[in-house]
Formats: sequence, structure tokens, C-alpha cells
Amino acid sequence: MPHTTVGADRVFSPLAVAASCVGFVLIGALQALYGPSIPALREEFGLSPSTAGLGLSAHFVGGVAGVLLFDRRYGRTGNRRILATSYLLMAAGAAGFALAPNWPLALTAAFLAGLGFGGIDYGLNQLFAVGFGHRSTAMLNILNAHFGIGAILGPALIGTVGAEHYPAIFTAFALANLPLLLCLRGVRDHPPHTTTPTEKGTRTEKGTRTEKGTRTEKGTRTEKGTRTEKATPANRALRSVLTVFVTLYVLHVAIEAGVGGWEPTHLETVGYGAGVAATATSVYWLMMTVGRFLVAPIALRFSAQAIITVSCAGMTLCLLLAAVPSLAPYAYAGVGLFIAPIFPTGLPWLTRAAPRARRAGALVIAASMLGGVAAGPALGKVIEWSGVRAVPLLLAAASATCLAATVWLTRATRTKTP
Repeated sequence: MPHTTVGADRVFSPLAVAASCVGFVLIGALQALYGPSIPALREEFGLSPSTAGLGLSAHFVGGVAGVLLFDRRYGRTGNRRILATSYLLMAAGAAGFALAPNWPLALTAAFLAGLGFGGIDYGLNQLFAVGFGHRSTAMLNILNAHFGIGAILGPALIGTVGAEHYPAIFTAFALANLPLLLCLRGVRDHPPHTTTPTEKGTRTEKGTRTEKGTRTEKGTRTEKGTRTEKATPANRALRSVLTVFVTLYVLHVAIEAGVGGWEPTHLETVGYGAGVAATATSVYWLMMTVGRFLVAPIALRFSAQAIITVSCAGMTLCLLLAAVPSLAPYAYAGVGLFIAPIFPTGLPWLTRAAPRARRAGALVIAASMLGGVAAGPALGKVIEWSGVRAVPLLLAAASATCLAATVWLTRATRTKTP
């Protein structure tokens, strides 16, 4: 076994934990840098607003592809190599975006950066979900809180130095990825609990291999080259659980993006000034970051199911209160606080509820990215019909669906969670 600096019973050394948090600051900053750079991009490349916005879209498309691509290598390729490749892709993409001489090359670079982004997002979330035992939920909230720090710092940096200097900022960001490669020796190279050796010639690995040529894995293989898949009640129940988890993740990320995108417009529509609306939106993102830090100690005492149920209920209530103009800025801050734990807290719950579904984590993370991409256009179309004042009520309906999904999952996984 190759020498590592992390113990055999641990996935991360303390230095690797710190480096992972820095990595999440960087991916949060990268995602948030595209929007504030749009004015400079339009001027440099002669773009329309919608065309300039394709930079973030290319990044998200790359992110989804990165999640799915690196999920296929998870458990086959060492964790260090997966993460190193992701950091290098993100660095190369950010540098390419900064130095691209034309818009098509810039979009290609954004896609490349998104590939690395997706690999880091998936890889570290997956490893944190299984790497800290009963502390995994708390550690995931801390990890994802650092994403929020990056998302706050990125636009602040652009605002300080000016959008016209975006090439220097993207280049500096690319270089900041490289020192993290030195910390990967503190990451366990293979995921824990994927293979359990029992006897010579006998192995259990997401299924049971008992004799040469005989294996059961979500179906029955009785003879060499023969396999029968059975739509058992257990498999149907697993698919239902995964479907509802995906629904929860898509909707909650759509709410997250919907509030971030439409809160300023809604507040201005109900009578607030542009400055107040912008400040309130910044507070919303800040509360999301604070909420993840606050829930970390709570996660050591309460179950993921309880935390997400309270989060969805509080989020729904705050969105209903946001329909009252005098309460709207404060209610949106409450939405940020309550929505904060859902993404990181749900991953360990999913891992326990669907231990046989190896790709479940990749599925919900990729779905959450698609939810963020689709939220803007979908909500925009509905708002054209209902009006801007209905924004909090539309989002409250989606939040109530999240609450219903959480209640269903709590009941469905009660007897299935070890």
C-alpha cells in the first residue's frame, strides 16, 4: 500500500480538511465571479447581455459533466488523482477564461473550469459524507459554508478592483488552486467501506459474491454469463427514495437561486430602493453561510431528518412572510438561514438511506446543478404570467413541496437507515 500521511481509519488528515475548505472557498468564488464580470466581457467581446451570461451557463454545464464523469472514476481511480485532476482542470479553465482572445474560446475555458468545479464539488462532498462517521453531517455543513464565503468574496473582489480587471482576478484564482495539490497526500486514496473481504474467494461489494461464477447484485447471476434483473419491492422502494431525494434537491436549489436572482426585483417592486434591495440580497447570501456554521454543532445532537424538516418548514414560513412588504427584507434573510443546511445535511442521510446506490450522491449533486440552471428561465416564465409580487408565494409553493418530500422520506427511510 502506498505511503500516505493519513491514518488507515481516516479519510482526511487535519491539513487536508483545511485544504478542502479552502478548495470550497475557491469554487464558491469562481461561480460568483462570472456575473460581476459581465460588463467588462460585453465591452471586450461586443456581447449582448444574454450572450455574456452564457459564461456561467457553460460553467454549470461543465459542472454537471464533471460530476458524472468523476463519479464513474470514483472507487476505481484514487481519490488523490481525481481531486488533483479536478484542481488542475479548474485552474486551467480559469486561466484560459482570463486569457481567451475570443468569446468561443472563453466559453470553452469556462466549460473546462466547470469540469474541475464539478469534480471538486462531487469528490469532496462524497468523501466528507462517508469520512467522518457521526460527524459527517456537521463537517459537510462546515465544508459548504466555505463555499458561501467564496461566493461572498468573489463579487466583493470584483467590486473592489473593477470588472475591467477580471483577467487578473481569474488568473490569480487559477494560481490559488495549485498549492492545494500539495495537501492531497493527506487524503485517503481509496474510499472506505467499498469492499469487505470475508474469506478467501469470497467478497461483498455492493452485492454478494459467494462462489466462483455466482454473484447477486441488484439481481441474480446464477451461471457464468447469465444474469436476471428482478424488479423487487426493495428495488422499487430504492428508486422511489432516490426520485424524491432528487426532487428535494432540484426544488431547494431552485428556491436558493430564485431568491438570489429575484429578491432585488421583488423588493424594488414593493417600494424599496435599489440600494436597500441589493444590501438585503447580500444579507440573504451571508445568512446562508452563517446558517451552515451554526448548524454544525446542532448536527451532532439531532438527526438529518429533523434538521431538514425544520429547515423546510422555516423556509416555507419565511417565504410566506416575504409576501408582506414591510417584512420582506427580514423574511428573505430568514430564508437564507433556514435553507442553509439542506444541501450538506441531506448527503449523509442519502448515503445511509441508499447504501446500495453508489451513484446516488452524483445523481442528486448533478440534479441540484441542473435545478440552479433551470430556475431562472422557469421562474421568469411563471412571473411573466403572475407578476413580480407573486415571487415569494411561488417560491413558498416549491418550499412546501420540499417539506412534503422530507416528511415522506423520513417515513420511507425510518426502517431502512442503519
